[in-house]
Amino acid sequence: MTAQASYSLPEGIVGLTGPVEKPAPGTLPLRGDLAHIALAKHYLAAHYVIPQLRNIGDTPATLMLAMRDDAEVGATLDAGQEVEVLDCAGDWAWVACGPEGPSGYIRLGMLAASE
Repeated sequence: MTAQASYSLPEGIVGLTGPVEKPAPGTLPLRGDLAHIALAKHYLAAHYVIPQLRNIGDTPATLMLAMRDDAEVGATLDAGQEVEVLDCAGDWAWVACGPEGPSGYIRLGMLAASE
C-alpha cells in the first residue's frame, strides 16, 4: 500500500458561485471526471480523489498530456521526485506535483516500486 497524501476533505457545502476559467492542459490536476481533492472548493468534477504518494523511478519521466506515447509533452520530472498519483488506467498513471500541478500521464513503469 502506498502512503496517502495529507489533504483534508472540504467543509461545508461545495458548490460553484459562477463561471470559472478552464485551466490549460498539464497545469492543474483537473479533468471533467476527476479532480484533486484540494480543488473541490474551486472546480467542479464528477469525483474528487485524495492522491497516493509515489516517486518517479531511476530515470526522469516526461508528463504527457494524454495517455499516448505520441501525445503532446508536458513537464519533465526528475528521477526520484515525489508525485501524487490520482488515477491509473491500463499501464498509465495520471499524476500531479501537488494541487497546483503540473499534471499529466506517465507509464506506470516510470514509477519507483512501492514499498
